[in-house]
Amino acid sequence: MEQQEQELHINDRGLRRRRVLPPQVVWPLLFTLGNLVSGFAAIHYAYKGPQWHGPWGWSGLTMAGALIFLGMLLDSFDGAVARLTNSVTELGAALDSLSDLVTCGVAPAVMVLALVSTYLGTDGVLTLLGPDADLPWGKVVWGIAAVYVCCTALRLARFTVETEPSKGPNEHMAFHGLPSPGAAGLIAALILLHQHILAGGAETLWIERAYAFGVPVVMLFGAIAMVSNIPYDHFVNRYLGRPQSFRFIAFLVIIIFTCIWWFQETVAIGFIAYVLTGPIYVLRNRGKIVEELI
Repeated sequence: MEQQEQELHINDRGLRRRRVLPPQVVWPLLFTLGNLVSGFAAIHYAYKGPQWHGPWGWSGLTMAGALIFLGMLLDSFDGAVARLTNSVTELGAALDSLSDLVTCGVAPAVMVLALVSTYLGTDGVLTLLGPDADLPWGKVVWGIAAVYVCCTALRLARFTVETEPSKGPNEHMAFHGLPSPGAAGLIAALILLHQHILAGGAETLWIERAYAFGVPVVMLFGAIAMVSNIPYDHFVNRYLGRPQSFRFIAFLVIIIFTCIWWFQETVAIGFIAYVLTGPIYVLRNRGKIVEELI
């Protein structure tokens, strides 16, 4: 198709000329750029930390988590808009991966650093996080965050190489490895749950601290899952992109109403359940997987 041709081509004189993109290509790119800006804004608010409070009394980490979910929502729309307008291009696929690296890679890592730094000390002289941190745990957390960002980049690069942008919406029913939005959603949901239930309670300070120090451990497992070959369902294509039974629709309505009353708890449980589906599938089918490898 015309809009799926390369942007650059060689004319009869051997000179490279840039093709003009058709107008409909702009719409999915706007959603992708919205995803990128959401990730950038999430980093901005994550640096403000849990002590800062903005609209609706939300802390900086709450704002960052909400912006990550907004970026994920826009990311799910850009592909659908591209297919509806018949404007799937390699440019859009590359830009989508770059945007996800910011929203699903860098932003959650910065959120974890901001969360943990509030419990490492209050002395402004100390370097709390980073390779030159005065506290050993600060070096470990910074290293875990760096590993997470690198694994996100590797996950997105592998997906870009293995996926043809011209394929239809129903071609991808599963992922090899945890998708980066799944890992980012898990981290953001856990931090939102921390800010909603635990933060600010003096009588449960030890639980609050233990929970905060446990989030980097979860992040490390998420990073490993992203670069693994554990299969994960493409939730949107498998369950929302095709007709479903009445039972599934009723179950979905129940989840939506549960989110209205207990949003943080429901989202956290949902992402934990999704991340666990991959290992559960491997354990239940380990015999079949071994036979295929042999």
